[in-house]
Amino acid sequence: MATPRTIAIDGPAGAGKSTIGALVAERLGYLFLDTGAMYRAVALAALRRGLDPDDGEGLGVLAREVRIAIGPPTVRDGRAYTVLLDGDDVTWAIRSAEVDLVVSQVARIPAVRDAMVAQQRTLAGRGRVVMVGRDIGTVVLPGADRKIFLTASAAERARRRGEELAARGEVRPRQELLREILRRDRLDSERVMSPLRPAQDAIVVQTDGSTVGQALEQVLQVVRKTEAEQRT
Repeated sequence: MATPRTIAIDGPAGAGKSTIGALVAERLGYLFLDTGAMYRAVALAALRRGLDPDDGEGLGVLAREVRIAIGPPTVRDGRAYTVLLDGDDVTWAIRSAEVDLVVSQVARIPAVRDAMVAQQRTLAGRGRVVMVGRDIGTVVLPGADRKIFLTASAAERARRRGEELAARGEVRPRQELLREILRRDRLDSERVMSPLRPAQDAIVVQTDGSTVGQALEQVLQVVRKTEAEQRT
């Protein structure tokens, strides 16, 4: 049965792209790449080195130097995948509040995006990949076989973020999380380079009120539709 070689899943912060994308890749036996985790890893490296999130030149050099690897979970602690930064497991460190505050600034630096996109396209060139992010279908892989825009309301995304943190023993006010998500949405959609928006040929999947299993099935239905189209 034919399947799309490349699947692009985009959407705003907290929409569940990483979780759903990892599950889709597992179901299909594909490589999974969360590009958001790559930008978070660069942001974390910048924080650790004391770099200003607006230092374009310094961040560009950093993005070209650091080694970022994303692979299957190595620890059973609820993670969908493992992220290594220069060999250090930073899977949860890149999800910290400190990284949340600066990642959109770091990600909009042209030199950083150039470095990350080059790596992402190289990996996608091998085929059989599920890639998630904010500009996969529009910029990174405009020729992807299937493009999905996964989204949910800001309130729903704040609720999910709160539950994710609570599961790790962290408690933060819902309103604070909502403000952060709205700020991220504004920065991501208003940036000049690769703004957040659905590709013209993307299929929008709205997940408000859906469980992870239900959202997964919605996305898999889109993938199966691709299979049907390829057989006709």
